[in-house]
Amino acid sequence: MVRRGNSGCFVVTDIETDGPQPGANSMRTFASVAVTEDGDIIGQFEGCLAPLDGAAPHPKTLAWLQGQPAVWADIVRDPRPAREVMAAFAAWVRALPHEPVFTSHPLAFDGFWIDWYLRHTLGLRLDKGAYPGERLFFGAGLDLPSLIMGVTGWDYARCRFQYYPVEWLGGHAHTHRAIDDALGYASILREMLRRLRASAASP
Repeated sequence: MVRRGNSGCFVVTDIETDGPQPGANSMRTFASVAVTEDGDIIGQFEGCLAPLDGAAPHPKTLAWLQGQPAVWADIVRDPRPAREVMAAFAAWVRALPHEPVFTSHPLAFDGFWIDWYLRHTLGLRLDKGAYPGERLFFGAGLDLPSLIMGVTGWDYARCRFQYYPVEWLGGHAHTHRAIDDALGYASILREMLRRLRASAASP
């Protein structure tokens, strides 16, 4: 990927899956919010994916999803083939005016699934490393709880949604709808970036 100047933007992403294992289970929805280093939101993306061929929901996850009417409605609305959705996502990321950094809460879950889907549908990678495939993002991604820990001084175990002040969320409820949660996490990121800028400006 060609670098687009020296500035970056954070692609804050939340996913919803029907089980713990990509391939055996499917990612059903995801959403991303692009946030500049100055804290400005410059774009959003939402995708609703059809289940993978040969995959099946995990029974416990499926029962939970069906018990959340708004989440389930989001999952079953107009699902499209995974390759089509991931191609649209890749095009959206590439059109961003700054170098994109994948960001999620936590990186190990959302990033793992997004990388798997990029590899298996498009031959792309979240982060290339020494492996085949073009990388879609700069670097290996940002784990939002780790950033919160560094900025606030909290213990890592405290960097969980239930402990965050409501004002960090910017009025976005944590509903497990991908776009709602991505917007909430983007608001948290903006608060952390604000604090970092304030700290850097202090004598």
